[in-house]
Amino acid sequence: MAPLPDSAGPVRPGEELELPKLEAFLRAQLGALDGPVSVEQFRHGHSNLTYLIHAGPRELVLRRPPFSSKVKSAHDMGREHGILSRLCTHYPAAPRPVAWCDDPEVLGAPFYLMERVRGVILRGKAPEGLFVSPTLAHDCCEAFAKGLADLHALDFNAMGLEEFHRPGHYVARQVNGWRERYQNSRTDDIPDIENAFRWLAERVPPDTDTVLIHNDYKFDNLVLDPADLTLIIGVLDWEMCTIGDPLMDLGTSLSYWSDAEDRDELKSMQCFLTSIPGAYNRQQVADRYAALTGRDTSNILFYYVFGLLKLAVIMQQIYYRFKMGTTKDQRFGALILFIYLMGQMAAKAIETGKISA
Repeated sequence: MAPLPDSAGPVRPGEELELPKLEAFLRAQLGALDGPVSVEQFRHGHSNLTYLIHAGPRELVLRRPPFSSKVKSAHDMGREHGILSRLCTHYPAAPRPVAWCDDPEVLGAPFYLMERVRGVILRGKAPEGLFVSPTLAHDCCEAFAKGLADLHALDFNAMGLEEFHRPGHYVARQVNGWRERYQNSRTDDIPDIENAFRWLAERVPPDTDTVLIHNDYKFDNLVLDPADLTLIIGVLDWEMCTIGDPLMDLGTSLSYWSDAEDRDELKSMQCFLTSIPGAYNRQQVADRYAALTGRDTSNILFYYVFGLLKLAVIMQQIYYRFKMGTTKDQRFGALILFIYLMGQMAAKAIETGKISA
């Protein structure tokens, strides 16, 4: 039995959209609609809000910032829309934007709409009725590594994305920037996080290359073909996309990857597929990426530790909003446990010198 495409559900309280204003905007942008407009919400994720818009038989996806966020740079809808508008003409897996709105009178914040990519997204639990054999798990992991390699092979200049290239030492800038973000949103004393940041700062390597990077490439953001889960038909969530070092992108991907030997708490927040029989472990993903790209990944420990800390800081920023009472979303209260876990994972990797057991 093939798994069903990723589905949406009721909108969370406090995150409703003003339907009359949205419908008026859609009619102005798209013309006549063949039926009523209704809204559902994709309830996964903790950053930008994502809605499924039914406009008659047509399905669109709307992206807007969280209602509680006041940090414009973290939820720049115009930037995300601009990247996708140029990327989709060269990279078929990028969703195609269809409308952009920077008028806060419509929905209270800038937003954009894009065509829906219908397919399967593998998350923490396997979809009901899906059996993933060791061979299929292996092949999905191979597709994952190849997909990242292919993304890094794109010519960002040819796509008109060179404006997102900031000259200078990308790796050092990222280490310093994410350390500063952590300090600005710090709530608990977590020595493992502080020690790992110091470890990184003492070992910052030169940039290895300059390519288009996704910065959130993980199974949760890949849309797979329901008829063949080894085919990636969509890549979602481009909000952190930029021009930078490809190994930093790989390290981020590995921070989301749980191995079979990892603690159960980590597996609960990662894609189920990566820790089942037949799947690559983190080191094997890095090795396959190296073989596919010819890049030297012998220093992958640095990039993996950075990825863990970046993930910890993203969760810390969300948890800070919860702690300060600017959001009431109860999902965010448990994030502090995973922030501690990321610190422990980083400490273990540094101590053993390995990214996999």
